[in-house]
Amino acid sequence: MYLFRLLKIVGVALRFGLDEFLRGHQRSSGLHTALRIALFWRNLSAPRAARLRCALETLGPIFVKFGQILSTRRDLLPEDIADELAKLQDQVPPFSGDDAIAAIEHAHGKPLKDIFRNFDRTALASASVAQVHLAELHDGREAAVKILRPNIAKVIRNDLELLDAGASLMVWLWSDGKRLKPHEVVAEFGRHLDDELDLMREAAHASQLRRNFAGSPLLAVPEIYWEYCSTEVMVMQRMRGTPVSRVDELRAQGVDIPKLARAGVEIFFSQVFRDGFFHADMHPGNILVSPAGQYIALDFGIMGSLTPTDKNYLAQNFLAFFRRDYRRVALAHIESGWIPADTSVEAFETAIRAVCEPIFDKPLKDISFGKLLLRLFQTSRRFNMPVQPQLVMLQKTLLNIEGLGRDLDLDLDLWATAKPFLERWMSEQVGWRALLRQVREEAPLWATTLPQLPRLIHRALNEDRVAPLQKQVEVLQHEQRQLRRSLVLVAMLFALSTALVALLIWLR
Repeated sequence: MYLFRLLKIVGVALRFGLDEFLRGHQRSSGLHTALRIALFWRNLSAPRAARLRCALETLGPIFVKFGQILSTRRDLLPEDIADELAKLQDQVPPFSGDDAIAAIEHAHGKPLKDIFRNFDRTALASASVAQVHLAELHDGREAAVKILRPNIAKVIRNDLELLDAGASLMVWLWSDGKRLKPHEVVAEFGRHLDDELDLMREAAHASQLRRNFAGSPLLAVPEIYWEYCSTEVMVMQRMRGTPVSRVDELRAQGVDIPKLARAGVEIFFSQVFRDGFFHADMHPGNILVSPAGQYIALDFGIMGSLTPTDKNYLAQNFLAFFRRDYRRVALAHIESGWIPADTSVEAFETAIRAVCEPIFDKPLKDISFGKLLLRLFQTSRRFNMPVQPQLVMLQKTLLNIEGLGRDLDLDLDLWATAKPFLERWMSEQVGWRALLRQVREEAPLWATTLPQLPRLIHRALNEDRVAPLQKQVEVLQHEQRQLRRSLVLVAMLFALSTALVALLIWLR
């Protein structure tokens, strides 16, 4: 089976002319000439990036998902390939309703009729790792049931091994192979798939995001029905809305499209800077819109997180960008450790200005974040900035927001929309507002600890903790006495030797 899968991958690669990527390496020059003669019948008129996308689609869903993840690594890929891989769509035929029911009954250990009042055997949506069915609980609540594909873990494990073998081949045959870090990319892809294979983890992600936006008019997140969830089955509230890509339908429903576009930007910055926890797969297929103009998030398999330090430095960077304070951007990169400490601030400032200055005062329709990010990564590589894993998902999400904004409102001014939010957030992190917030957060701890202080002090005085300290003091006092005696002895010896020398001089 493994050998058959490997042969299929090689066959698809040759069919779409992916051997072209091996050009430029001395080990592959003769091989490439032989393949070109033997496979003269191939039609290679399409660009290399388009052929790579078609090859991944032919190989199946896991390779499609790998291409999607790879498309976010614009720090590693040529621009044409990254743009083409971003077009990959995770469209997979559903597995049968019988298999879905078997998976549910296996997860719960009882018949389907004891779990749901009604269950739709036809899948509502299907992707590479799981698919979704509609159901009704016995208490009347409508539910969406997400079920992992049968034996998907084994398929993923085998394909990951093949991808890793392909990474080794890339390093050996391709002149630019080492710089692209293919093994690291495959490992990163494997971590994402591990997250998606545990639906309890995805349910926890959804629950956290729902709590972060509780009562928000901007974003709705389905409730998780925990008593029905397992690692292979997730049951949640059914959400009703219109896909965000159907702009004409949304307009017909009376939704304010420009307002919707601005709300998307605010949701993004709220997740990143307020919560440090964000939906990292916000493509149009995972977003609905209610008739009231509220976003509805779906599919929580891929989430990103940031530390307070990362949030702070990112906010400083964004705010400095909006104010065109490129020196502050350069300093923030150095202070955060994202670039080496010995980097010239002036040189880095000049490089950033050359990248960012041309995009200001332009609407979204005149800005390509893909090209902007590519130039930023090229600049960072010149200054030896290593890839920051925690920022890769943020980059992917920002590109999704760009695409979403283009679908909704090409005249959206991203800078003008985001700047007030960031300024408000920064004002809450420093000054008296930050002090009040910290007091509120620490007050419960103080209220618990302060009444206990007298008892804790009394216990510390009565416990035998003072004895070791007293013993150390006695040892030090003894050493001081010994030192004084030694100094007196040395002084006496010095005086005696001096007297002897004087006596010898006098006798001569």
